[in-house]
Amino acid sequence: MKKLISYIFISFLLCVFSACYKLEVPITSALTPDVFPTDSTQFIAASGPAYVALRGNIGVEYFFMQTLTTDEGIFPARGGNWFNGAEFQQYHYHTWTKDHAGVNGNWVWFSTIIGTVNQSLAILGQNIPEGSSKKTTLAELRMVRAIAYYLMMDNYGNVPIDTVSGDFSAKPNVPRAQVFTFVENEIKSCLPDLSAVSGVSTYGRANKWTAYALLAKLYLNAEIYTGTQRNDDCIAACDNVIKSGLYSLEPANTYLQMFYPDNGPQMKEFIFAIPFDPAWSNTFPFRSQNLHARYDVPRGLAATKFKLPFTPDGAISTLPSFYANFDDPNDVRNRQWLTGPQFLADGVTPATVTTTKKGYDQFYTGADGAAPYTYQIDIKPEVVLRQDVNSFDAGNDEIAWNMGYRNIKFYPDATSLNRNQKNDIPLLRYSDVLLMKAEAILRGGSATMGQTALSLVNELRSQRTTSAALTAITLEGIYAERCRELVWESWHRNDMIRFGKYESKWGFKTDADVNRRIFPIPTSALQLNPALKQNPGY
Repeated sequence: MKKLISYIFISFLLCVFSACYKLEVPITSALTPDVFPTDSTQFIAASGPAYVALRGNIGVEYFFMQTLTTDEGIFPARGGNWFNGAEFQQYHYHTWTKDHAGVNGNWVWFSTIIGTVNQSLAILGQNIPEGSSKKTTLAELRMVRAIAYYLMMDNYGNVPIDTVSGDFSAKPNVPRAQVFTFVENEIKSCLPDLSAVSGVSTYGRANKWTAYALLAKLYLNAEIYTGTQRNDDCIAACDNVIKSGLYSLEPANTYLQMFYPDNGPQMKEFIFAIPFDPAWSNTFPFRSQNLHARYDVPRGLAATKFKLPFTPDGAISTLPSFYANFDDPNDVRNRQWLTGPQFLADGVTPATVTTTKKGYDQFYTGADGAAPYTYQIDIKPEVVLRQDVNSFDAGNDEIAWNMGYRNIKFYPDATSLNRNQKNDIPLLRYSDVLLMKAEAILRGGSATMGQTALSLVNELRSQRTTSAALTAITLEGIYAERCRELVWESWHRNDMIRFGKYESKWGFKTDADVNRRIFPIPTSALQLNPALKQNPGY
């Protein structure tokens, strides 16, 4: 049953970003002494703006930044469409600058979340009795801020730390290791007040297990962030989630359903997910939408196979080097890909498109170029820049539109009339916890609870493939398993950096600059805040 919860939003008006990226939001009469929240339900409702902000860029611009900068995804232009001032070309080639639209947009998104939480805490944190259940809501809000700080640190390295609403003094960005410590301490200080319950009542809000899963993510990457490994701490955090007994792996027959439009609190693997619904409003300057079908579905299949009421851009695909990880024919995770000849929903009827010979191949030179031409859609693995290499252009014909295998993990929502899907987007899943623990063990951590790296990976694979269990596991095997399990979930850039693969060659990209592991501080932020110092290499 979809969406057993719903956010109740206070009316907020977006106002101004300060020099230290503070977001100030004038409060309407919704929060006055007469109507200030007096019970837990009202308190949760009053925290709504932070969750509206959190939805922000996660389904589009943040996904682009984490995916298109890796071998997981490529977004070429097609006949000039989607060149977007070289925005996606720069992601692929690792040539982005401090003026890149996505670099700026995601910085503003993180800053908005932080500023909104700071203000909500300042308003709602007044006169809270000791032991009050309202303290849980405040801890949940701080966890939203901790998530934003973690993602901001992961992407931008040295960032400012600010937890005080109304302080407009310019804040310098501090060393990444210091941000790491801040996030770690913030999560730990929230733990005593967070709910230990999982399910409908806490869905979409952080509980204790969200905190432990985020700590595990922090510790697994600690050597990247601070220069010191924290593998045993990662394992301990994972163990807390595992021992809770509240989460389990979805079996093979429901794995794909985790990402369907009707997903929600019933999914046993979701530790923390961000809910979406096309009916929800948004008062921030972000999409706050899940637009996966718009970018993932080949346009020739939109109306016939997926019954979509709009024509998708159908422009994002994977690269052969990434798809090579899907080498087990018995793995259910293969079914999230569209590859080769395509058929309608019955699996038998060929999916065809009628165009012209010239419409099929713009380079066709025959005299009958205007003659009708019907073909079965056949999605090819390679992306070829047939029209123009400099403008990252594959061409404006059917051949170009069917280049590159497509991922439809976030299955198209045919009920939405505005392209915004109601598929919730998971940020932390139980399978990720198992893989993090396995990796931490292989990186030198001590095995616990009778579990080994091999047993943990085989536990996951037993619910994903009918192939025989593995007899050995290496870090390379963990990396491949993470590619299969977490594809399209915005963790691949993080993984490639940790595994030392981010500077490798793939697709058309040859750049090996390690400074590209983090993004530059945007020009707009530097102009607003003179205390900021640009990241190395920019």
